[in-house]
Amino acid sequence: MQVTGYETNETVRIGLVGNYNESVPAHRAIPRALEMAGKDRHQQLEWEWLPTEQISGPERLRKFDGLWCVPASPYRSMDGALRAIRWAREQQLPFLGTCGGFQHAIVEYARSVLGWADAEHSETSPDAERPVITLLACALVETTDTIRFTPGSRLANAYGSLEAAESYRCRFGLNPAFRSALLTGPLRATAHDTADEVRGIELDSHPFFVATLFQPERKALEGKIPQLVLAFVEAIGSNKNGKATRCQVA
Repeated sequence: MQVTGYETNETVRIGLVGNYNESVPAHRAIPRALEMAGKDRHQQLEWEWLPTEQISGPERLRKFDGLWCVPASPYRSMDGALRAIRWAREQQLPFLGTCGGFQHAIVEYARSVLGWADAEHSETSPDAERPVITLLACALVETTDTIRFTPGSRLANAYGSLEAAESYRCRFGLNPAFRSALLTGPLRATAHDTADEVRGIELDSHPFFVATLFQPERKALEGKIPQLVLAFVEAIGSNKNGKATRCQVA
């Protein structure tokens, strides 16, 4: 038997994990960023917003080839967002997290991989004993800074450079008290700001699992293709291609 049907221009489906709000600049930017990246790479894309309160199990996630956990937390269901992130991590599904997606990727990893059941986000649990995400010393609201990437990282490869200027709109980030314990295993910090604070992470032994505190998608509002979104789209296509090839039986 021979299983066929994969083509390089086959449509790939992306789930946007979050609660859409037209007033959020990043939410307006994301469809534009995906459209631009798809056209640049001649890749047919479909995307769908996934309200977090609707993610009660894997059945809502199975049809997607990639997941993007988007900005604008707190989400209506933190558990729904964490389920989606865990699905992408465990199923080897390309994953991108930006801003709130970065924060929740850290919470999910702390709980599911490190076994820290009490790991929390202080925005929703201000009195938590183990707040792995806390208020930033200086809020990053409508600010831009230089980001430095680790050589050889997915982020450095995506940008084709060891640094870039990126913008933020957030008040919460990685708690420095847990930085070493969280990021000495397969989850690594691969982007830092000029003060050496962690601004991007990625997971080893995964097709594409990258999250940033900054919001690269907002470049699309300026008519520019966000390089990280381009890399995400490429990873989804490559991952789907690889799966199709492995399914072929001569």
